Amino acid sequence: MSEALIECVPNFSEGKNTEVIQKITRSIKEIEGVTLLDVDSSEDFNRTVISFVGSPENVLIAAKKCAKKGLELIDMRKHSGEHARMGAVDVVPFIPISNCNMKDCISLAERFGKYLGEELNIPVYLYANAARTNERKLLPNIRKGEYEGFNDKIKHDEWKPDFGPQEFIAKSGVTASGARSVLIAFNINLDTDDKSLANSIAGKIRTSGVLKKDKEGNKIIDVNGKPERIQGKFSDLQAAGWMYDQTTAQVSMNLLNFSKTGMHDVMEEIKKEATKLNLKVTAGELVGLVPLNAILDSGKFYHSNPSSASVEDLVNAAIDGLMLSNLGEFDSNRRIIEWAAK
Repeated sequence: MSEALIECVPNFSEGKNTEVIQKITRSIKEIEGVTLLDVDSSEDFNRTVISFVGSPENVLIAAKKCAKKGLELIDMRKHSGEHARMGAVDVVPFIPISNCNMKDCISLAERFGKYLGEELNIPVYLYANAARTNERKLLPNIRKGEYEGFNDKIKHDEWKPDFGPQEFIAKSGVTASGARSVLIAFNINLDTDDKSLANSIAGKIRTSGVLKKDKEGNKIIDVNGKPERIQGKFSDLQAAGWMYDQTTAQVSMNLLNFSKTGMHDVMEEIKKEATKLNLKVTAGELVGLVPLNAILDSGKFYHSNPSSASVEDLVNAAIDGLMLSNLGEFDSNRRIIEWAAK
């Protein structure tokens, strides 16, 4: 069996100071057996999202090292940005890619959290699959109030950290450590500049669906005082209408569990909905990297004879069917996680 492959995607509250970002990135590159996949910085968000993969132990070493470097260099007392945040090392998820499972990632999240809490004196909350209470499963619940609100929030018993001191550290804030499934950011472009049409399609396919309204366009409220919703077609899917450029609207999506809702599933459904609106799909856009199995699932759907096709044939079938090369070359050796890690 091949070695287990884990992805880690730490988010740092710094997107402007290139020297700081480079020092954090360099600390990851120094770890043997770890491959740096992506560094995405935003000045407006003042945030950097880094992705790297490797064996479980090597990934844990790299996570500890880059977190320590980030905590040394980032001062939250001077931080401002558009993205919600609560700490210098804001959130650190561990994600199973191959030959491992969620239990392995939960263990890594706990060990990482214990390191930050006990050795670096940082308050840490476990979230997603690593959460120990239902209230902490969703990251927005933990992050509510953001950095500015934690000085008071952390004093409440229900928000006692899972690791580290129950006190607010102004320079570093707090950190969330968790384990989650891989998230695929996949967008589909339409031949229209009307974002409302893309948003209409998004509402029909996303898990949360759309609000129910009466003939006058008013929200319908249930007996508990909450708005009623029409459930969307797919599970584990977030979607919204967006603009790719000034002339192209797109359905922007996060696929939270590709084994339940695959890229080919949403592509084919969006084609159907677009046809109803006299529109056509013009391209698929993958943001970041994608697991090999997600591509293979789509390749098996689009290939004429998947049972006898090679892995390369299935990958090419997926690229064609998902229109991933329509906006520019899709380099599978750099965009598929397992191949980029070689």
